Amino acid sequence: MERLADRVILVWGFKRALLAILAGAIGVIALPPIGFFAAMFISFTLLVWLIDGAAASPEASFIGRLWPAFLTGWLFGFGYFVAGLWWLGHALLIDSDAFAWALPLAILGLPAVLAIFYGLAAATARIFWSEGLGRIAALAASFGLFEWLRSVVFTGFPWNAIGYGMMPVPLMMQSVHILGVMGITALSVFVFAAPALLGTRQGAKIGVTLATLLFAAHVGYGAYVLYYLPKPEAAPADKQPVVRLVQPMIDQAAKLDSDADRSAIFEKHLKLSAEAPKDGGKKPDIIVWPETSIPFILTDNQDALTRIADTLDDNQILIAGAVRVEETGPGNAPRYYNSIYVIDGRGQIIAASDKVHLVPFGEYVPFENFLDDFGIQNVVEMPGGFTAAASREMLNLPSGLSLYPLICYEIIFPGEMAGINQANAILNITNDAWFGSTPGPYQHFQQARIRAVETGLPLIRDANSGISALVNSRGEIISGLSLNESGFIDATLEGFEADSTPVYPRQTYFWLTETLLFMIALISRMGFIFKQN
Repeated sequence: MERLADRVILVWGFKRALLAILAGAIGVIALPPIGFFAAMFISFTLLVWLIDGAAASPEASFIGRLWPAFLTGWLFGFGYFVAGLWWLGHALLIDSDAFAWALPLAILGLPAVLAIFYGLAAATARIFWSEGLGRIAALAASFGLFEWLRSVVFTGFPWNAIGYGMMPVPLMMQSVHILGVMGITALSVFVFAAPALLGTRQGAKIGVTLATLLFAAHVGYGAYVLYYLPKPEAAPADKQPVVRLVQPMIDQAAKLDSDADRSAIFEKHLKLSAEAPKDGGKKPDIIVWPETSIPFILTDNQDALTRIADTLDDNQILIAGAVRVEETGPGNAPRYYNSIYVIDGRGQIIAASDKVHLVPFGEYVPFENFLDDFGIQNVVEMPGGFTAAASREMLNLPSGLSLYPLICYEIIFPGEMAGINQANAILNITNDAWFGSTPGPYQHFQQARIRAVETGLPLIRDANSGISALVNSRGEIISGLSLNESGFIDATLEGFEADSTPVYPRQTYFWLTETLLFMIALISRMGFIFKQN
């Protein structure tokens, strides 16, 4: 191990850059659809040794001394994000004539930008770098800080935060209810990087022991929650709603075609909604369609509302994704919203909620007036793009059930959960057909499951092409449909009153974790300086 560490530390030039990129790419094996979390141990062990060798000239300025560490972290991040996000380019091929030119920007440009956060994390860790355990704590604290910044800066994009690699299955998800995904991220980096101590020996005994205890506590707490903690008390059987998830598997390109195609899409949703329950089960109380499943402006089409009323029983509710239009007065362009409608058995819209957190360049173009001169437009064809809602509206159903609505990638943001304590369940509708049979839909689904565990609420998730599922508050799949499977499932929503586990101040615990890690790093750094002097 020591010989391997020495070789990595001393590697230089092109080989060093290639190894840093490879180290980042290896970490993606821990993410869906593979989910082999042990890959992160290789990834971060190599990163620690690479930063050990990221030395600058003694005469260099402060920034100059940090540059080799920044470059190492950036190359590591570039490898991680290219390997983990290459599938974003698939969305541009839906309308390749218009967007194929942007493929390099999606596949290489976005990872290059996101990698800056990992470069800054490595550079910040280098400020506190020392021998032994201190440098592991510095790296963990720095990654925790910059992963948090990645979730908020420029509207944020916390997709594939490192902590998700530590949570491939429900047994390893439960700690997120206490620490949140950012707290898990910081401690995961500590655990993943600890084997690097075996290559340099100093601090190895205490560091590896501490990492082992943290990992054991993580898994042990998961076992306690899943197998020993009493499950949430179920409501009486007659009050447990049956939910039907409709997964129509509509080709995304077809949504851009003729009115006849749009009509056929609408009819397919109605047909799947009207089918009798399998095995003679109870009719669904709630039917859910995916994001933008209604392929026209519903409020302009009374016939469509009539068809919905004809399909539903009087006591059934349809929850469907649609585009909502808002007129702004004569001479002004209307506003369009990516919305969710709640429609009753009489074909009346009784509730609605608009998307708050839009996808940059997908649903709106930042600095549109400037970028429009360069021919840059939305991937989603909508005049002027979508408008973001000022606030999120809870969906209160006639039965008394309150759903917290999140459209598409809104569910990857832990910070989008304000007011969720008033909800009985999370509702997430999405259209991942944009990304085909790539890792994207699997990664999206894992993050949605973890949000259910984090908040302690069950999840109702409906996707056009998958993955649709009912997930309980512990991340376990009650029932679901696989990717690229067309059909529907009926399942009972259980445990929606409240989870029996307490609500924790996750944000506070995250910052306490960060403070503790930085203190360990600082104390080690001061001892290292005194030892040198």
